[in-house]
Amino acid sequence: MASESETNVGNQIQIQIPSPSLSQPQPLQDRVAIVTGSARGIGQAIALHLGSLGAKLVINHTTSKSTREAELVASQINNSLSSSLNNNNNTPRAITVRADVSDPTQLKSLFDKAEEAFNSPVHILVNSAGIIDSKYPTIANTSLEDFDNVFRVNARGAFLCCKEAATRIKRGGGGRIILLSSSLVGALKPGAAAYTASKAAVETMTKILAKELKGTRITANCVSPGPIATELFFTGKTEEQVKRVIEECPLNRLGETQDVAPLVGFLATDASEWVNGQVIRVNGGYV
Repeated sequence: MASESETNVGNQIQIQIPSPSLSQPQPLQDRVAIVTGSARGIGQAIALHLGSLGAKLVINHTTSKSTREAELVASQINNSLSSSLNNNNNTPRAITVRADVSDPTQLKSLFDKAEEAFNSPVHILVNSAGIIDSKYPTIANTSLEDFDNVFRVNARGAFLCCKEAATRIKRGGGGRIILLSSSLVGALKPGAAAYTASKAAVETMTKILAKELKGTRITANCVSPGPIATELFFTGKTEEQVKRVIEECPLNRLGETQDVAPLVGFLATDASEWVNGQVIRVNGGYV
């Protein structure tokens, strides 16, 4: 199986997408996937990987500052995949939608725009949107404002994604809800209490949601990455702190976004149907 590779262009990491084979249908051929927080980082890698499996993508971003990044991701998918997948009507295979996952009205609109753009129900939701308090304060030094902000995006956002997806994702087979957590839930490191607690909430909701969706053939799973070399990870850390994290990993390196995306890709396919209500850590042995 061909895999993606990363190249540096200036300060922007671009992931090279393999051209899909036309000899057989792709695993996610023409299924509609929403990936929140996919303008950069792990979410970006997941969106590109799902695109390489044949999915039609909604690249979600939150701020005006990330608009250009989201457009570049969508453009890369459209330029790399449209011709390979015989897209003769010039309909884009990826669109961008700005929406805040913690706002129920905007989240509903995100699903509406996905359905309108591709004339199809949404098959896959991947919630990759998330924030961390980059000051890494102790609990005693965590302000209520920062705590609420982390929980607003990470826990409330995941809840609203689950709530909307539970009634909007295609039923009867192929429906997938995949939420991203963090291996910090297992590591329990000082300085990240609000973030870790918010992600613990995500893991709990995922397990309950899987049971509540009994009879729909929609699966709900959680992917829990370890330390991944993204902007979110590096912000607020010194070189010494990064080195210490690397030393804690048995593989003696940080994870890459491409260590996570294939697992999410598998969970999005029909081959994963018997995997349901699970939290899967992908961290190189960090926990």
